[in-house]
Amino acid sequence: MTIESAQQQVDQWIKTIGVRYFNELTNLGILMEEVGELSRIMVRKYGEQSFKSSDTSHELADEMADVLWVLICLANQTGVNLTEALEKNLEKKTLRDKDRHKNNPKL
Repeated sequence: MTIESAQQQVDQWIKTIGVRYFNELTNLGILMEEVGELSRIMVRKYGEQSFKSSDTSHELADEMADVLWVLICLANQTGVNLTEALEKNLEKKTLRDKDRHKNNPKL
């Protein structure tokens, strides 16, 4: 699946099964909730916190997919082509950070 096809498939799902998009601010709030759920799993799996029984039904990959889903919804709603945006972002980072990380004594 490409990013473009993911955007199209999410849009089709929203229009046929989801009825309509939530408004942009609602989706922004949902995105923050989903990032929080992802954070919860990451902190327990890779950090110092222990899992609670309520955490056992959550899977890392599924939480990441939830974040991606809502981000795609927001991109669709705001007319952002995520393929183009990611390509431009990679180019920006490559130009800006070409030597930055190589010269970082902390790394």
